[in-house]
Amino acid sequence: MQNKISTLGYNIGVFGTALILIWIGLFKFTPTEAALIKPLVENHFAMNWLYSLLSLQAVSNLIGFSEIVIGALLFGTLYWPQLGKIAGISSTVIFITTLSFLITTPGVWKLVDGFPVTDFFLVKDIPYLAVSLMVWGNYSKAKVDTEL
Repeated sequence: MQNKISTLGYNIGVFGTALILIWIGLFKFTPTEAALIKPLVENHFAMNWLYSLLSLQAVSNLIGFSEIVIGALLFGTLYWPQLGKIAGISSTVIFITTLSFLITTPGVWKLVDGFPVTDFFLVKDIPYLAVSLMVWGNYSKAKVDTEL
């Protein structure tokens, strides 16, 4: 059983993760973000094919739409627990994918004064991945009441 502080922390984590997904998802509809994610997507083994089917902006829009929907699902878990498993799995996939850009994107790692550094906007997804896994786990192990 969780205490009130743990529950509050969990809810803040879910809300924050949902907020970031929705916010960044909306930004994907801009030409600036579409151009910024191009090197990440075009060098990713599971995503680079998208540019052979869709335009630069359409790929970004598709990714943004997915992020918005999954962010909304995560937010929804705070009120409708039956959304938890799909929201947890979906957001886990998003954050594993974004973290994999650290491996698939050339030039993302640099040496600064002999210390390896990266584009930290990707590294920030580690705690979001943790929240996603908590959501997935919370709703996978217990029977969820299906009444609204």
